[in-house]
Amino acid sequence: MAETVRCGLIQCANPINDESRPVAEICEAMVQKHLPLIDEAGEKGVQILCLQEMFNGPYFCPSQDPRWYESAEPVPGPTTERLAAYAKKHEMVLVVPIYEKAMRGVYYNTAAVIDADGTYLGKYRKQHIPQVAGFWEKFFFKPGNGGYPVFDTRYAKVGVYICYDRHFPEGARCLGLNGAEIVFNPSATVAGLSQYLWKLEQPAHAVANGYFVGAINRVGVEPPWEIGKFYGTSYFVNPRGEFVATGSEDADELVIADLDLAMIDEVRSTWQFYRDRRPEAYDELNKI
Repeated sequence: MAETVRCGLIQCANPINDESRPVAEICEAMVQKHLPLIDEAGEKGVQILCLQEMFNGPYFCPSQDPRWYESAEPVPGPTTERLAAYAKKHEMVLVVPIYEKAMRGVYYNTAAVIDADGTYLGKYRKQHIPQVAGFWEKFFFKPGNGGYPVFDTRYAKVGVYICYDRHFPEGARCLGLNGAEIVFNPSATVAGLSQYLWKLEQPAHAVANGYFVGAINRVGVEPPWEIGKFYGTSYFVNPRGEFVATGSEDADELVIADLDLAMIDEVRSTWQFYRDRRPEAYDELNKI
């Protein structure tokens, strides 16, 4: 594996904010908006690219409308197969967050990982599911049941945790223990709720666990729900907690950074958190 890896994040606004339109049409419009940006990433030499949470549609969780179950699909399935061709074309690893239908009546908030030759490597299912006004996610998703996998891609060892997961340091540590070098956090979050935390928690995870983090948030306002402005500001942060690339608050954008994986060894040689941790002293985590 190369020591320096060019990584990218795509933040996008939903192009159709009209609930009267068919679900399939709304979702296809979002895919079509992403495809040129995926090609742009490939043309600019991006080796690992992550899309935003449930990239192929609006963030419909302010509603509790069962029509959005129509947007779920198997993983692997049609969308992952479609994007596998782009991964192979550009020799680019793709992290593809999607609404997964595991079986009738069972749905997950999922991210598929596709290797640079188009091979489907596996998926991560969001573990922590919020249930609060504007984010009625328990109506749509079961909690993940597959742990915190790390995917050994052509260019780096990649982990994923999705949106609300970022508020839980336990999962971030599990990804580090499982060998992650780069962790992606595709999200959908709005101003006034978590914007202050957006640039606080994930740099802390990067430092505490000695890996890179790529955080992605969509942009724009999505009628008819209008829970607030999705503020973008997608970014990469290194294991020292330093921001190395940051997107705007309101533009469709491809954010690119060259990540030097050698920094992981440098940082971990100074901050020996994995050596000094004491799991035998943390029993309370499983008791309360």
